[in-house]
Amino acid sequence: MICEMMQRIREIIVVLFLALCSKEVSGRREWRAAAADGGDGPYCQSWRVAVEANNVRAWRTVPTQCLRHIESYMTGGQYERDLNFTVDAIFSFVDNEVSISGDGLDAWILDVDDTCISNLIYYQTKRFGCDPYDPAGFKAWATKGECPAIPSVLRLFKKLAKSGFKVFLLTGRSEDAYERATIKNLRNQGFIGYERLILRTGANKELSAVAYKSKIRKQLVKEGYKIWGNVGDQWSDLQGDHVGNRTFKLPNPMYFVP
Repeated sequence: MICEMMQRIREIIVVLFLALCSKEVSGRREWRAAAADGGDGPYCQSWRVAVEANNVRAWRTVPTQCLRHIESYMTGGQYERDLNFTVDAIFSFVDNEVSISGDGLDAWILDVDDTCISNLIYYQTKRFGCDPYDPAGFKAWATKGECPAIPSVLRLFKKLAKSGFKVFLLTGRSEDAYERATIKNLRNQGFIGYERLILRTGANKELSAVAYKSKIRKQLVKEGYKIWGNVGDQWSDLQGDHVGNRTFKLPNPMYFVP
């Protein structure tokens, strides 16, 4: 009887020991994962997903503790994979769900900044969005006209143009400050053959991004265009009136445009 009790106690002790060891190993793994991601890996992953889903709005800067996470996301390959995945989804929509009329009025809208051309090089100097927006710094960067094309979107642009869409590039950049640099930048990066580049004029200066882009899309519809698709990296590119048959959001956890 006593021997059986001692054996049972030994078994319980072994089970408890193994459970404690397993918990310690698991804790070490979680700590390593968090440390590799700047110390707040799980939180920053959730924050980024909430931003992309538009559940977190009107944020001004990336949380400082998420610097390493956003840096890893933007430069480690996942950002590029997400872009390619979204563009492939657009290709599927174009190939399987769109019937072009052929009257020259089938339209598609693309945003410019961090949709057609990338500002990632600039935002690296701003700690991937952890630093506050710097209007003068961004203007100095953008007016150089050196923003590289986003390869997957350039691929999309060429397919849309070849398929017969009239592609409109709609940007919040001001006409006075950025027109010449933007035209040159787009041409140098291979965006040739778009129907119209539309920049913000003085008359639209005080409008929010949603109101401004809604106004432009409404004008295009009045001209007879049918907007099949609309692509942007900001939710404000895709909200409001006349957004198109389908909208496609590209990832951008570095800044928010209201």
